[in-house]
Amino acid sequence: MNTGSNKRGEAAVAAGRADRAEGAATGEAADRKERGERPLGSRAPRFIQARRGLHISWQVGVFVIGLAVVAAGVIMLPLPGPGWVVIFAGMAIWGTEFAWAQLVLRWTKRKVTEAAQRALDPKVRRRNIILTSIGLVIVAVLAGIYFYRFGLVMPWKIKDQ
Repeated sequence: MNTGSNKRGEAAVAAGRADRAEGAATGEAADRKERGERPLGSRAPRFIQARRGLHISWQVGVFVIGLAVVAAGVIMLPLPGPGWVVIFAGMAIWGTEFAWAQLVLRWTKRKVTEAAQRALDPKVRRRNIILTSIGLVIVAVLAGIYFYRFGLVMPWKIKDQ
């Protein structure tokens, strides 16, 4: 008799844990929905997700395509081209299938939003305008000294004086 009541008690405890976990999951889902974030996980079509072999093939294909795009972006960093944009495009491709890439993209989006908010702060804007003005004055003075000394002659045509 004791074992039966014990099992019922364990079942009640397990049900309570499940209810709390479901409530927490629902709360997290509501928070994500409020922030406009999609749930983590694969975005492959259902018929692909239903077949394990097809889904693994799909993931390999997405990984290879994302890797090619990220590699092209890394190559573009020292060369002409939008390197960082292409790298984030590759991460977005990975983000369609892999939760870790989705988390990296969320973190990046959050940091970019925070930086944009800081840049819009009036004190920061004032400081940036002052620093830019000082830099432009320095460049103008250096250009004036150059034109006064050498005239409108390109540096590769300057002869020893």
